[in-house]
Amino acid sequence: MSKEFVADRLDVVGFAREGGTLQGREALRQRTRLLDETQGQGAELPVQWAARGEAVAVTGGDLQIWLHLKASAVLPLTCQRCLAPVDVTLTVDRSFRFVADEATAMAQDDESEEDLLAISQDFDLTQLVEDELLMEMPAVPRHDVCPVEVKLVATDEAFDAQEAARPHPFAALQKLKADKGN
Repeated sequence: MSKEFVADRLDVVGFAREGGTLQGREALRQRTRLLDETQGQGAELPVQWAARGEAVAVTGGDLQIWLHLKASAVLPLTCQRCLAPVDVTLTVDRSFRFVADEATAMAQDDESEEDLLAISQDFDLTQLVEDELLMEMPAVPRHDVCPVEVKLVATDEAFDAQEAARPHPFAALQKLKADKGN
């Protein structure tokens, strides 16, 4: 008989042994940390995810518990080049191997190619989805090609002209020095 699993209190071992699957689609407003990144814009945009559990037999050892996660969201952010709105697509396709506890995860982390998490009887899968999407955010959101022309020069003719018109702070000192020499 198939067990029903709940994403925010997931029995990871049972989920993997059953080969369970879960999927969800929720409004961005339900993922408050992601919504904070958008300054409250796009609260109704969807965050979609799907997860699959897997228990893998290892010769001479215990079962390895795996969780395969796919997630996606589009966040309305601000382009840091032109300061216009830009929709940034975030996608996650990652697998996690679960180990007995945090100490084991820390000990095996450097040697392991896969991401390791500690087994929990009430693992919050929705929190993992949000964490992974946050890690996919670009450090500097920007358009591939900005919709407006962006002035990317370090000089400004008006500023340079204003600076040239201003008297140099040491000009008076230079004049005094020259007058004193005569």
